Amino acid sequence: MIAKRYEPFWKTKSMLDMDSQEWESLCDGCGKCCLQKLQDEEDDAVYYTNLACAQLDISACRCRVYEDRQQHVAECLVLKPEDVAQFDWLPDTCSYRVLRETGDLPNWHPLVTGSDKEMLRQGLSVRHYAVTETSVDEDRWQEHIIRWVHGMPEPFEP
Repeated sequence: MIAKRYEPFWKTKSMLDMDSQEWESLCDGCGKCCLQKLQDEEDDAVYYTNLACAQLDISACRCRVYEDRQQHVAECLVLKPEDVAQFDWLPDTCSYRVLRETGDLPNWHPLVTGSDKEMLRQGLSVRHYAVTETSVDEDRWQEHIIRWVHGMPEPFEP
């Protein structure tokens, strides 16, 4: 008898068809979406910083108040399947974005590998370079702008 090959849910379901547990499990836990972003008033360009939201536990890359985060941080965006077409603002390593663009999760994703070890080995989380936003005066945030190069942060030089 030939064993039937199991296909993971992210290959068999559209994002809109996933239940909330499946949707949430797509998050790779990198913390990049919790970095503060600055928007240029002239051209609306969005720039990432290495400044993490005060609610992000940087060492664990998890929100301390996830379930009611919008009550604590009004501008926090909730990623929803119906908004997937608007995820271009996310870093190109974001698993939600990768799945939308390629139809599969990256080979380092915890759902693929069974743990976050490969993601951490590749340096794809913010835990080694993020600093909390409260440690920097807001008028100096522009000094913390970074750009992504192959999923890794580099200082931004305009």
